[in-house]
Amino acid sequence: MADQTTAASNQPKLPQKRYFRQRAHVNIFNDIRLDYPLTPNDEDWSKLYPAYFRAPASETIGENKRPISPAPEGDEQLAKRGPGAGELSKDQLAQVEFADIGCGYGGLLVALAPLYPNTLMVGMEIRTKVANYLQQRVEALRGFQHALLEKSQRGEHVEWVDVRSKLNKEIAELETPLEAGAEELHDNGEIDRLVPGHYENIAAMRMNCQKYLPNFFRKGQLSKLFI
Repeated sequence: MADQTTAASNQPKLPQKRYFRQRAHVNIFNDIRLDYPLTPNDEDWSKLYPAYFRAPASETIGENKRPISPAPEGDEQLAKRGPGAGELSKDQLAQVEFADIGCGYGGLLVALAPLYPNTLMVGMEIRTKVANYLQQRVEALRGFQHALLEKSQRGEHVEWVDVRSKLNKEIAELETPLEAGAEELHDNGEIDRLVPGHYENIAAMRMNCQKYLPNFFRKGQLSKLFI
């Protein structure tokens, strides 16, 4: 009984949006204390995407921590490294290519993550509570995926999401208005099925993009910028 209680307490939990509400606008000219790199080469992305970085002493890709996702049959890789990929460090497996500026609660990032499992995406949000919510949300989704991977490795049956069927269904439902109270449940990510990339390819940070965006990305690095 004690083991069951301990296991339940260790289960990841999605944050509840109602505890992270904040007014929609923040003065970008306020002197906000933020951590930002002097140049793009100074940013340490390994803290946000640990699965995409080898240990410093490692020389082989086989020793990286990135979860492996089987590619759909007949599908080509959906994403590729953008310009500047040659500037990756020897221990870095990918670079950020998608940036969602003013990402809010992260619905777009969560929806795109399994569609582009080989592409790193970052959400940048200036509101403290909202950025904290998304950071906790990503960590929880990764936790659910890791637990499912462990079940699969033990030989238990775990279902994989059919990403393309899910996308087609969501497109078809765009014209259907959400029911009252459905906002909290809509697009929370997959917690009981495995998805390509396992949400390791998305992350969030609190940042004033109108001041410091050029400090994070090299020229030509981003292939998609959502505003």
